[in-house]
Amino acid sequence: MITSLNDRIKLNNGTAIPGLGLGVFQIPNEKTADVVANGIKQGYRLIDTAQVYGNEEGTGEGIRRGLKENNLQREDLFITSKVWNNHLTYDETIAAANDSLQKLGLDYLDLYLIHWPGDDSFKDSYLALEQLYKEGKIKAIGVSNFRTHHLEELAKFATVTPVLNQVESHPKLIQSELRDYAAKHDIKIQAWSPLMQGKILKDATLQAIADKYGKSVAQVILRWDIQRDVLLVVKSVHPARMQSNADVFDFTLDQADMDKINAMNENLRVGPNPDEFDF
Repeated sequence: MITSLNDRIKLNNGTAIPGLGLGVFQIPNEKTADVVANGIKQGYRLIDTAQVYGNEEGTGEGIRRGLKENNLQREDLFITSKVWNNHLTYDETIAAANDSLQKLGLDYLDLYLIHWPGDDSFKDSYLALEQLYKEGKIKAIGVSNFRTHHLEELAKFATVTPVLNQVESHPKLIQSELRDYAAKHDIKIQAWSPLMQGKILKDATLQAIADKYGKSVAQVILRWDIQRDVLLVVKSVHPARMQSNADVFDFTLDQADMDKINAMNENLRVGPNPDEFDF
């Protein structure tokens, strides 16, 4: 379990990833540089973007500014991007990765993910990720939005086990079966939309727990994830909220409150079901 914003978790290939990172989903390219640079200033070391976000250039500018302004080295940061689902052939995946590197202005990515499983035709794309990994252009490879049966299919041909699976997860979607499978195979779970896109922040149960600890509902949810050893990507464009999201290391939820949050699960999604997503 991480104890600070700088703490890293070791992945199954020996690399280490910050447990709490900054995501840039739905941030316009022209605004992303400021958000990323400010996030780095506030102590965030994991920056998560994607090809489809359309803001890799802004992300790259923010990275360069953040490194320079805070006297950091490239290896101090952990940068993730993802290949979108219209680039799932082997050659297109290679080209997409190189395009992301160019737009980000980086020599390598710390992590590269297949963004969605699609219609299960992800074999060629994943084999391309394995090749990029062997070449050193990517330090770790993984997947996003894969359900258990997708991971089982992947295991039939993969020679490199994915280091993590980035999925929607929050108190209304705990993903217990998926987490159990991932733990068995040493695959980390990383949550996107851990705050359910804000839809859960007025929940009475969570508010009562937050009042008990003198924290916000958002901080309680993030702390709950940290205590479950779930990796996190949290999006915010507001400096004060970025700081608040990182202020989760000075309290511990007791087991009774952890159980209350676990009991909130309804298998409810705010994003697409990976088995039904038509892109």
